[in-house]
Amino acid sequence: MPSLRSSIVAGFLLPLVFAATALAQDYDLAIVNGRVIDPETMLDAVLNVGVKDGRIAAVTGQPISGEETIDATGLVVSPGFIDTHFHALDGLAVRLAALDGVTTGMDLEIGSSMVPEWYATKEGAWPLNYGTCASHELARMMIHDPEVDMSQVIDATTVFAKRAESGKDGVQGWSVTRSSLEQMNKINALIDEGLRQGGLCVASTVGYAREGITTYEMFEAQRTGARYGRPLALHARLHGNNSTPYEAQLGFAEVFTNAALLKAPLLYMHDNDYGWWEIEEKLQLARAQGLNMWSEYYPYDSAATAISAVFLQPETWEESWGYKYEETIYDPYQDKYLPKDEFLQTAKEHPDRTVIVFNPNRKKWINYWVRMPHMTVAADSMWSGMSWDAKLTDYLGHPRTAGTHGRTFELARQEGVPLMFTIAQMSYWPAKHLGDAGLEAMQERGRLQTGMIADITIFHAEAVRSPATYKVGEQGLPTEGIPYVIVGGQQVVKAGEFQMGVWAGAPIRYPVEAEGRFEPASAAKWVDDNAIRTIGPIIDSSGSSESVIQLHRDMATNGAN
Repeated sequence: MPSLRSSIVAGFLLPLVFAATALAQDYDLAIVNGRVIDPETMLDAVLNVGVKDGRIAAVTGQPISGEETIDATGLVVSPGFIDTHFHALDGLAVRLAALDGVTTGMDLEIGSSMVPEWYATKEGAWPLNYGTCASHELARMMIHDPEVDMSQVIDATTVFAKRAESGKDGVQGWSVTRSSLEQMNKINALIDEGLRQGGLCVASTVGYAREGITTYEMFEAQRTGARYGRPLALHARLHGNNSTPYEAQLGFAEVFTNAALLKAPLLYMHDNDYGWWEIEEKLQLARAQGLNMWSEYYPYDSAATAISAVFLQPETWEESWGYKYEETIYDPYQDKYLPKDEFLQTAKEHPDRTVIVFNPNRKKWINYWVRMPHMTVAADSMWSGMSWDAKLTDYLGHPRTAGTHGRTFELARQEGVPLMFTIAQMSYWPAKHLGDAGLEAMQERGRLQTGMIADITIFHAEAVRSPATYKVGEQGLPTEGIPYVIVGGQQVVKAGEFQMGVWAGAPIRYPVEAEGRFEPASAAKWVDDNAIRTIGPIIDSSGSSESVIQLHRDMATNGAN
């Protein structure tokens, strides 16, 4: 697992740190006697950590003191957990995430509209580090659903309602309408603007728009991101499909091929369904060739999504995939499984409702995921619609929002997975891959090293667990065994209690650029760029190749329209 550089650092880290910190006396925060684990350097030792001005100023075996001291005897001192699939964007849900050890939560799947305005809403008013992406779905909604009011910032907390609004005319355009060349260019121009404004990635929910998004639109969206060197992060087109000739792996192959050809990063989100084993093998082969590609999972045999999702309709869920509604679709609001007739009625009356969707096959797969390298832990945590001071037990939704990291530790212990590996899945690997994509904020997080930002999670290695269940009243039970969560040197969770008003969160964002990088696609340009070198120079009877070029332009233009 460690690189040559990591091995060298691991061999020399301790004496160098001891020497550098021997004269240090006082810190803002001293964490003493904890088992310090850093996956990048493979450090695993009982040491003291000094925090000064929001950064780790010392990792040492020498005694230290601080204005405030945490006695971490018997506890693990770890890099803070980084969640790249984070929809927990309101008070109650953020509290649950913090109590689960998360220090950075970024929504790389749905993203947001109005990227700069989205960041402005969190500035100075958010406890965890935060980030968002340029949203493919919301860009499509702006173009294909002009009746939807998009004058305000839209993100995961409002997107289900906007989906329902888009369908009031009988057609959810963002999901099912194919783009003309002109519309595709408008969509990608909107994505480019989000990236110019510092958005972290191209976020695509193509799995919910598999009928509307053409393969060429997907390619051009990835190319838009590739111009900035930024990832595509996505809910893939055929996610969960277990029947040929439309297996889930084909949805992966689409974006995998594009990313490889464009030399662009790829985050394949919640690779926790049919075909995951093939996808993981291909991702490992890609990384061995130097490609920046990785995936996510969460440790549950169920998902959560809008009841109106296209793949939950009878022709797919029941007829194609063979699942029974009364065994797989659970409504947390009614606290029961829904037979087919109740499912259809509820979907009609409440198309924006979140339901929990069980996949019995996941039970036999979960224990493999905790052992997959570079398969990172990401909760796909959901919003609650509740304020900061709401009762945790009032949360309605999937228990993954409250317990993803706690449950992962439980499963990893059962499987005998080294703690170093699990922490890498939660902190180091997401930071590394985003850092390798040029995101400076992630190059100085996900590590427990001198000079890094002091995002730190402190927990009981043998006791950390999630008590959250699917039962109403227990869906938001907080993770146990994580007494301290530190963001930028500030204690957001202290002695097991969330600290209201500690707005320690910092923006995770690329620098804003003065000019965008968007290049519109055109049939004529495609032919000029590709036709001659593809077919070779074909000279007509007049000795000119122009007639051939014009022919290809005409063909491409007609095909595009």
